[in-house]
Amino acid sequence: MAGTFEVYKDSAGKFRFRLKAGNGEIIAQGQAYSSKASALAGIESIKKNAPGADTDDQT
Repeated sequence: MAGTFEVYKDSAGKFRFRLKAGNGEIIAQGQAYSSKASALAGIESIKKNAPGADTDDQT
């Protein structure tokens, strides 16, 4: 099963999103946004930019 983005409001009333794997485990989450539209734009940015993203291991 594919992952799913969830949009929700945090305890401060800000909009956030998280990406859940097919098994329901949270594998990524976004920052706090003041509007739902901004959170949705953040999701779209990840969908557009992540497939070609490199890994920068700073350990």
